[in-house]
Amino acid sequence: MRFNKTFLAAAGVAASVWTPAHAFESGSGGWAQKPGITLGGTTAEAPPPGLYMIDQMYTYQPNLTGPGNSVLNPHGTTTGVPSAVGATAFVWAPGWTFLGASYDASLAIPMGMYAAGSPLNAEASGMIRTYIAPVELSWKLGDSGFYVKSGLGMYVPDGTVTGVNGLGNLGTPWWTFMPEFIVSYLKNGWHFTANVYGEINTENTITQYRSGDILHAEFTATKSIGKWTVGPVAYYAGQVSDDQSSAFYGGAINVNRYNIWAVGASVGYNFGPAQLTVWALDEVSANASGGTPQLAPGPTITKGFTAFAQLSYRLWAPDEPVEAPKSPLYHK
Repeated sequence: MRFNKTFLAAAGVAASVWTPAHAFESGSGGWAQKPGITLGGTTAEAPPPGLYMIDQMYTYQPNLTGPGNSVLNPHGTTTGVPSAVGATAFVWAPGWTFLGASYDASLAIPMGMYAAGSPLNAEASGMIRTYIAPVELSWKLGDSGFYVKSGLGMYVPDGTVTGVNGLGNLGTPWWTFMPEFIVSYLKNGWHFTANVYGEINTENTITQYRSGDILHAEFTATKSIGKWTVGPVAYYAGQVSDDQSSAFYGGAINVNRYNIWAVGASVGYNFGPAQLTVWALDEVSANASGGTPQLAPGPTITKGFTAFAQLSYRLWAPDEPVEAPKSPLYHK
């Protein structure tokens, strides 16, 4: 079986990792899903029927930026917050159709670690949160080369949770719901995809603080030449609604807005039964603002370089149907 990478439309579901971004509740990351995670081949085309597995890992090498960094580092230095994450994901495509669309579902289990430098001096490792996408629907728009996909995923609060506010490790004690909308043009070896998805958070069950909603937009423009696929990639991530504080923090809010832009490149190789993809991006712009003025150190966000690697393959495929004989096998 020659590997078909289009099943990655459901597979960009690995994980985020804790960073002191403070655009969420203090102690959690600025997002549930690491920006750029879906750029390893995600498209709006449905995968062929089967069960697929994806092994993914990345390293994020950022420093803190924003007004709060000047308070943490008054002498003009920055605080590094390196992290690494690995995840195993599964995609199931049963071959079902609904309203003219092909159906699939996915699940990912991520683990990670981080280490924050001076003056934060913190580190942790453990399970982040399980990602489940129970429904994704893909429509093929005739022979135009265009595909449209929509679905709903969620991060389940089953990660490693410690500390008085539940944010002393990589897990977070709330749900995150993620509606998605993907448009792709896939024809003559060209692959253009825009993947837009949101993060809608419930309250922290320990502090009752509700982190604001996040918008992601991730873009791919690659060309397949033989077994190689290469091209530029980019992403945007930003907070689009205000945090809602609670009595636990005396009504204080960390950050009400942040924006991050990144650009990079992707290289993939099709081995036949498996696809290996490596992509890397540098965050060229990052800013944070808002929040309660007296809350130290003030708004901060991370800005840095991320390198991803992903190996994808099909574990199982349904048996090919047996063609009926064109003439009777027995003649009387």
